Amino acid sequence: MSHQIIKDLHNRYTAKKYDSAKRISADDLEVIKEAIRLSASSINSQPWKFILVESEEGKQRLHDTFVNKHQFNQHHAKEASHTLLLAYDPKFTKEKFSKRVDVEVSSGHLPADMRDNFMGAYAFAEMNTDENGYNGSWTKAQVYLALGNIMHTLARLNIASTPMEGVDPDLIGEKFSAELDGHICEVALAMGYPLEEEDWNHGLPKARLAVGDIIATV
Repeated sequence: MSHQIIKDLHNRYTAKKYDSAKRISADDLEVIKEAIRLSASSINSQPWKFILVESEEGKQRLHDTFVNKHQFNQHHAKEASHTLLLAYDPKFTKEKFSKRVDVEVSSGHLPADMRDNFMGAYAFAEMNTDENGYNGSWTKAQVYLALGNIMHTLARLNIASTPMEGVDPDLIGEKFSAELDGHICEVALAMGYPLEEEDWNHGLPKARLAVGDIIATV
């Protein structure tokens, strides 16, 4: 297929080795940040926090979170141009949701007289909230919607990425507590440019099931 989107997705892969000398440009970073902001979420809940690690101090902090486990991902912390920590709110309350609804109104997306009605959408969160107010399983799912959107954006920008569930949430929570503000990070995304001659995964053909094996048309 010759469509540019398909070409970009064929070129996207999980980078195994980054060129630490190459940095994502300021212009591309602005596109990435706006793509993050525009990510979809159920009921427009946006129950997340994103930490963009770019400074040497930040990279060292991230590097230190791999001391106990997942050391196979540790080198990305310093070699990748940037790493994005994607974190979810484990207790997304109705009060927090109301702030999102206020933005719906102030942006002009939602008529003011429909505000109270739209607040009823919080029922989707309530259905996934336990007696202790925990709804992290639901909010974590929203983070993965953002992750897919960001990875697609990077593919369009010809920027390599490495999604990492191999991170230590406890140490990330400790080392980045101020930035996370109670949110929990269980997945991160390294971003940058591959060191092609040392990246064994670079340039290999895609290995995916056939369309007919995964998509049923009715």
